[in-house]
Amino acid sequence: MTLDAEPNSPARRVGPWLLAAAWLLLNAALLWMYYNPAQKPLVGDEFDYQRRALALLAGQPLPELFIWPPGQTWFLAAIQALFGSHLLIVQLVQIVLLAFCAFLLARLWKTLDNARAAWLALTIFLLNPASLAYAHWLWPEVPYLACLLGALVLLLTFSARPHLRALLAGLLIGLAMLFKSLLGGFWPLFFLAFLSRKDGRLSFAWLAAAAFAAGLLLATLPALWNGYVKTGSALIADSSLYNLHVGLRDHSRSDYVDEAGLPALTAFIESAPTPQQRNAIYGDKVRAEIASRGWLDVIGGQLDSQYFRLFNAKTLLNSQLQGAACAGHLGAYAPSALATPIGWLAAASHSMLLILCAFGIALWKSWRRPFAVFCALYLGYQLVLFLGLHVMERYFFQMQPLLCGFAGSFVAAIIARKDAPSALAFTRWRWLAGSLLAALLLGLAWLGPVLDGNCP
Repeated sequence: MTLDAEPNSPARRVGPWLLAAAWLLLNAALLWMYYNPAQKPLVGDEFDYQRRALALLAGQPLPELFIWPPGQTWFLAAIQALFGSHLLIVQLVQIVLLAFCAFLLARLWKTLDNARAAWLALTIFLLNPASLAYAHWLWPEVPYLACLLGALVLLLTFSARPHLRALLAGLLIGLAMLFKSLLGGFWPLFFLAFLSRKDGRLSFAWLAAAAFAAGLLLATLPALWNGYVKTGSALIADSSLYNLHVGLRDHSRSDYVDEAGLPALTAFIESAPTPQQRNAIYGDKVRAEIASRGWLDVIGGQLDSQYFRLFNAKTLLNSQLQGAACAGHLGAYAPSALATPIGWLAAASHSMLLILCAFGIALWKSWRRPFAVFCALYLGYQLVLFLGLHVMERYFFQMQPLLCGFAGSFVAAIIARKDAPSALAFTRWRWLAGSLLAALLLGLAWLGPVLDGNCP
């Protein structure tokens, strides 16, 4: 993939090298901060993933709680079985995997727009330190994203061997569900990829769809069978009612401020010995909460908190830097001269992405293309899901590549000639819609602490 430029233009010759140098520099800075002057401790679920991976390697697997899908534990154990129990090796593998995600995004975005837009989407994604830092942590976001984007590339950017591609895509979506549970309500929509229009009629590629389903089942069957043997239900993991219960009780608009997650998780685990019993107990709690408050109050409260957390400019990287505890800073990273500039760059990159993607989405006119349909469905699904469930800023990461795509298309259209073809429509009303959406997203990113009155 290259820029839309003259074959011997400076941009085409130098641009990729400058991007690679900046990407390496940012990763080096983040690794330096991680290990100097002291190694950053694991935070939250990271600790459990690594603890379970080490127990698995030692032949003493921990009891399965069916709260976290097993994919990240297996992933960490596999890397450390091959290369030893060195966190840096895991980080290097994930750094390469995250860069691969960026190139998958660029390939996908070329199906919607031109090479320049795809290149800019890749650049916006790779030069954001808040994005790159996910490769340095042990949450399952990076392998999940690689599986999701890899499946989409197979389904939408190739034409040969449709049945084999569908089988491999199903395997990848199954693996994605083993890393994170969030595709549990979305995966049936992938069958839309096998729907097409020929001679004015809709047709469905039944054999390819069956291959996709077979791949998905093949990837998830061991985990489903394990769930059936141990709980009586074919499940991978289920913490949805716990997350809904916590989500209804989250009142802070920022992560790690009056955080209810850990105490609530402990209470959830101790409430009953099986997932079915825990879900029954917490289903009753959720119904009681809604009954006592009423639907209007519940929805209003969720709108007043959830999206402030999701789009917060205090990214997970910023949350782990040194700062006031009342503002939700964990101080997991030791004090470093690099922390302040990296933190400001992360917040600025996040804010700029929100502005650019707002205009890209509002001005977009090619919504009928298959990948554009997926983007709309996937982003909408995330927003609906997180209206109720416990949400943190790190859940923004799985939407981020698609938003980088819209941002890249907007920037590409701005710098292109006026007569160049574009996937965007620059009309007065679309500009107004983009301005309003950008203002809304920036408000959600920055106004949460002000409205909460953190650190008075």
